[in-house]
Amino acid sequence: MNWITNFVRPRIKGLMGSKSITSDTLWKKCSGCGEMVFHRDLIAAHNVCPRCQHHMRIGAKDRFTHLFDDGAHEKLPSPDVPQDPLRFRDDKRYADRLKEYRTKTGLNDALVAARGMLDGLPVVIAVQSFEFMGGSLGLAAGAGLVAAMRTAVAEKRPFILVVSSGGARMQEGIFSLMQMPRTTVGVDMLNEAGLPYIVVLTDPTTGGVSASYAMLGDVQIAEPGALIGFSGPRVIEQTIRERLPEGFQRAEYLLAHGMLDMIVHRRELKDTLSRVLRLLLKQPAPQRGNGYAKPNGAAEAAQPAPRA
Repeated sequence: MNWITNFVRPRIKGLMGSKSITSDTLWKKCSGCGEMVFHRDLIAAHNVCPRCQHHMRIGAKDRFTHLFDDGAHEKLPSPDVPQDPLRFRDDKRYADRLKEYRTKTGLNDALVAARGMLDGLPVVIAVQSFEFMGGSLGLAAGAGLVAAMRTAVAEKRPFILVVSSGGARMQEGIFSLMQMPRTTVGVDMLNEAGLPYIVVLTDPTTGGVSASYAMLGDVQIAEPGALIGFSGPRVIEQTIRERLPEGFQRAEYLLAHGMLDMIVHRRELKDTLSRVLRLLLKQPAPQRGNGYAKPNGAAEAAQPAPRA
């Protein structure tokens, strides 16, 4: 028995492996500046790099935690739709690809919707996450969005969409493209009901999603530096054979050219949404104490009783 080969090396490899896992868990590399950021600093900054302020991509779970009061929410059920209507296959079967992403992300599809309270206001929030197949729009995402909008209409709740997507899902072909007019009808339902529809565009929002419901909000908000457009800048440059302006299709460029209403830092997003909703709903600003919104009458109840 070789003591070094059979005992020492496996122990060293085990220790090195555990350190590697811990390192990946505790530190994350910023894709903006390339610096390593400690996980606690990142969480405290809402997944925004504290050095360069680059807004990293986050999923539905983090969005709901940030936006709903105390993170409390109730997820809306996802409608049943055909899983692989075209029996599509490229280098692997589409059905297998769906299973892979569902296992990896814990999501049923790219869009997740939930009801809850935002700064004391009852709302429905839908999040289209890039982590699930690039946030692509397919039957499930389209049906889920329309169902969530119907819930908002039935319960008279404002609707907020936080979107990040590469566009229509190629594996579903025409079925995916049909979701563009379908979701536009959902937006019309909100308008007819007199309910605010606010869109928060995050990095990236492109393709058929930006060509339909993502650009139809009553108020268009974007995160700093978000890529927003139809085709990517490289495709446009190759097509027109001209050099594009600096920052073309970034949120700041679109704001300067009238395509957006405002750019909001992630840490200020909840307060901004609350303020915009109350303006649209013609409701007074909530009374606050110690930085938290209080329900009607809570401020008075919190005051100490006068001494006899």
